[in-house]
Amino acid sequence: MKPMFALFMGVACLSTAVVGLSTTAALIVVDHAGAAWSGLPNAALVLGSAAGSLTSGALAARYGRRLVLVLMYGTAVVGALVSFGGALAGSVFMLVAGMPLIGFGNSGAQLSRYTAADLSPEHRKGFALSTMVWAGTVGAIAGPALIAPAAARAEAAELPALSGPLVAGAIVVAIAVLAVAALPRGLAAPAERVPRRERMSVRDPLILGPLVAMVGAQLAMVAVMTMTPVQLHRHGQGLDVVGWVLSAHLIGMFALAPLSGWIADRWGGRATIFGGIGTLTVAAVTAIGAPDSHHVGIPAAMFLLGYGWNLVFVGGSSMLSRDLPPAQRARAQGTVDAFVWGTSAAASLLAGQLFGVGGYVLVAIAGGLCALAPLAVLGRRVPVAAPGEKAGLR
Repeated sequence: MKPMFALFMGVACLSTAVVGLSTTAALIVVDHAGAAWSGLPNAALVLGSAAGSLTSGALAARYGRRLVLVLMYGTAVVGALVSFGGALAGSVFMLVAGMPLIGFGNSGAQLSRYTAADLSPEHRKGFALSTMVWAGTVGAIAGPALIAPAAARAEAAELPALSGPLVAGAIVVAIAVLAVAALPRGLAAPAERVPRRERMSVRDPLILGPLVAMVGAQLAMVAVMTMTPVQLHRHGQGLDVVGWVLSAHLIGMFALAPLSGWIADRWGGRATIFGGIGTLTVAAVTAIGAPDSHHVGIPAAMFLLGYGWNLVFVGGSSMLSRDLPPAQRARAQGTVDAFVWGTSAAASLLAGQLFGVGGYVLVAIAGGLCALAPLAVLGRRVPVAAPGEKAGLR
């Protein structure tokens, strides 16, 4: 199995499983504990992803990416089985306890984009990592589609219907484990070990720029995305409208990722980030100007919101794959991803509070400001030494 295909298979399987598992877990929690607790499984998954990103970055710096991917995906299999046991026992605690372990697997899927960049030549790193982001499209389509047939199969086996998607998720993640296990053993840690006192910190400009850009984009995207279904419901729109508006958002988030990778390879990660910030700003202005337009305004805003996030995410990841010393990359990449996933949890909570105070328009204004805030850091031009060249400006 070719390495890029193995990585793609792993990410596609993980994204499929995560969408199906988190959706099913939320439905089970609603049945057993009420709608007020429905966000608990996803919050646990996101926090697990943040912790897993820190862990995977540190382990990859020491033991190499192949072993870490197998370990993280294997942990997700265990998490899915724990949640499956919770569904069988009717235990919300056990169900939710499996979700952080699934989040660990999700952090491995994020690590895969950097692994793809490591396997590619300098002029193709952006496109290579963007194909791993594009693999999320598979999960966005296959994850929800897996729920109904898996539930029907569970009922036929005289098990609780919603336990079916959980065990199906475990099987899909197990396929991901087999895929990444086929990666070459050469994906090892750098021979050079960096002493703790010499490690780069997040305050280093080479890390700080991508970090603040990705965190700002994540805040903007999650806050507005989380409140859009609530806004549509408040204006009397049905689930069909909610579904296709969110589909427009998911297309923006994932489907055009290869284009973002090409832009990053052609004009650099910083230019790609600036394009993403501009797109996120237009998305926010569109949502502010047409907060009740479910035919044009909100769908357009959600598509632009998704693609603006994609540009920043790919651009920032490209900078972290090119500009950092090889021995420092894995740990720094994991740290940045941990900040990004931690941001998701905070954005989900804060968005609800803002919506309660000032409605959808206030959420969109806050999202636009979050997207623009990183310009204060990104406006400083940072010297970057390209391979075989003197330090330049990227």
